[in-house]
Amino acid sequence: MNVSPVIPFVVAVDGPAGSGKSSVSKEVARRLDFGFLDTGAAYRALAWHAEASGIDTDDAASVVSCLDSFDYRIGTDPTGYSVQVGAVDVTEAIRDPQISAVVSAVARVPEVRRHLIELFRSIMAAVDASGIIVEGRDITTVVAPDAPVRILLTASEAVRMGRRSAELTGSSVEAAGEQLRKRDAADSKVVDFMTAADGVTTVDSTELDFDQTVEAVIGVIREAAPFLAPEHVARGAQISEETP
Repeated sequence: MNVSPVIPFVVAVDGPAGSGKSSVSKEVARRLDFGFLDTGAAYRALAWHAEASGIDTDDAASVVSCLDSFDYRIGTDPTGYSVQVGAVDVTEAIRDPQISAVVSAVARVPEVRRHLIELFRSIMAAVDASGIIVEGRDITTVVAPDAPVRILLTASEAVRMGRRSAELTGSSVEAAGEQLRKRDAADSKVVDFMTAADGVTTVDSTELDFDQTVEAVIGVIREAAPFLAPEHVARGAQISEETP
C-alpha cells in the first residue's frame, strides 16, 4: 500500500536586507515549534566553497563547476543550527565580510539557483516538525509559491539602515546603508523581493519593535491555519494583502 508523505506546513518569508526576516522568522518558528530554514546560508556556503576551492566567483561557469563537490548540510532547529560543507563547520565563516562581498555574484547564476532551490525543497519536505518557516529572497514566488502562508516582511529604508548598523560593530548608519543598498541592488537583478506578489501578505515593521513584528507574523499564520498557531494578538501591525 502506498502511503503519502506528510508534507509540513510551509510559511514562506521574503524581504530586503535589514528587514529582520531572519531573526523574526527564527523566533516565530521557535514559538510555534516549527523548523526554520535560512536559505541565504546556502548561497553563502557555496561562495565559501568556491573561494576555498580557488574558484573565481565572478566566472559563472567556474561557480557552476563546483556544484558537484558542494556537500552542503544545514540544521533546521530555530534555537541553534550549524552549517557544514563536507566535514567543515562553516557556520561562522560564511558571515565573514569577504564572503558577503562575493555572495551576490554566486547567487545570480541561474544554474546555482536551480540547484539550490531543489535542495531547499528537499530540506523542507524532510523537516522533523509539523511546519517550517523558510526565509530568503524568492521563497514566496519561486521556492514555495504554493505555500499556504506567504509573507513579505519589509520596513522603510531608514529603519532597515538603522537596524543593520546596530548589528555591525563599529559601522555607521551611512556605511551600513551603503552596504544595504549595494546588496539589494545586486540581488534585485535576479529576483523582485521588494514588491509583494499576488496572494502575498505584506507585514511592514517600520513602526513595530521586534516582539510586535513576531506577533504580526504569527497573526498572519493564525488567519491561515488557526489550528496550528497559539493565540497571539498582533499589536500595531501594518498588514496588507495583495490579492489576485
